[in-house]
Amino acid sequence: MELGPIWRAILRNKGGFLLIALQIAVTMAIMVNAIAIMQERATQMARPTGMDEANIFVYSGTTFVPDIDKKNVITEDLEMIRNYPGVVDAIATNSYPLRDGGSSRGLQLQPGAGEDSIPTAIYYVDEHAIDTLGTQLIEGENFAPNQVVWNDPELNTSPPTGVISKALADALFPDATDSIVGKTVYMNNDDPVEIIGVVERLQAAWKGWESVEQSMLVPLRLDSDRMHYVVRTEPGSRERLMPEIEDMLAQSNKNRIIENMRTMDEVRHRAYLGDSGMIKMLSFIVVLLTGITGFGIVGLASFSVSRRTRQIGVRRALGASKPAILRYFMIENFIVSSVGIIAGAILAIGLNMFMVQAFSLTPLSWYVIPLAMLILWIVGQAAVAGPARRASNITPAIATRSI
Repeated sequence: MELGPIWRAILRNKGGFLLIALQIAVTMAIMVNAIAIMQERATQMARPTGMDEANIFVYSGTTFVPDIDKKNVITEDLEMIRNYPGVVDAIATNSYPLRDGGSSRGLQLQPGAGEDSIPTAIYYVDEHAIDTLGTQLIEGENFAPNQVVWNDPELNTSPPTGVISKALADALFPDATDSIVGKTVYMNNDDPVEIIGVVERLQAAWKGWESVEQSMLVPLRLDSDRMHYVVRTEPGSRERLMPEIEDMLAQSNKNRIIENMRTMDEVRHRAYLGDSGMIKMLSFIVVLLTGITGFGIVGLASFSVSRRTRQIGVRRALGASKPAILRYFMIENFIVSSVGIIAGAILAIGLNMFMVQAFSLTPLSWYVIPLAMLILWIVGQAAVAGPARRASNITPAIATRSI
């Protein structure tokens, strides 16, 4: 079919066609950047913490008796848990990945206050931490029992050793070509900390933190009124052991509260609840906008068919076949959709560049725009198919009676 007549018909009704093209362009821009945001959130939600999440549960223990021996309570609780059948190991700590609360410090390579300190999440643990968390030690060694000390508020200094994540090692020593085990970094401006080991991965407690992969295990036992316990079980035993251990702890000591006992799966779900909600909301917006655009195409095509009923009838009388009429409207819509889609692609790229600079988002993946273009082309052709079929069914006799 000749493209000339189709193009001239578009120009005669350019207001309506431009409106649809603009609607497609706006839908395209919003769709592409919504997909980019959803991809980024989905990628964040899928990030591994470095823990053996499938076999770990956590809970909080709070003491409420003023003169209670907190060190003794923590030690006894851990001993009972570690000796319970089916438990691999357990620790008491200040925090754990995805908890959204904890401690952080700045590490630097030279003593003294410095602007180039590397933000680091700090986990206060004992020598059981690596086995409990299930993270992989890839270099160096674990803490020895004699390296773990109880916190002394009067000293206010950090233990002289630490195990760090690989991401933190790369941030501290980006140009290192040999082992960093044995190197010294400084915490609290001038407290030296010797790196004795590196784990493959261990996230910080804050999922949205820009330094989320940078963390350090510090061999320090805390005797706080509220401690967080991490328990690792044998595969397949977690759900069975949780109520059993909770009951055991409740019966063993009435002077503290056991609360917020959750699997790491639940901790992850809670941590990313907002991100999951945003993905659902953006998905709904994309589907809604695409649907509105499709209905707009249907409306314009239906109006175009009704306005050109006589013209279509004349073409049928002159020998135009049904497929020819159908093809006419499909090509017409394809041209209008292409104008809107191309304009939308340009707008989407510009909007993404702005969002990357303003909100530090990840740039678009190369396939997002072609995928969105394909989707909108399919939606456009599907939307015009109904009115185009009605146009192809117009007979010369009906067109004649409409004169």
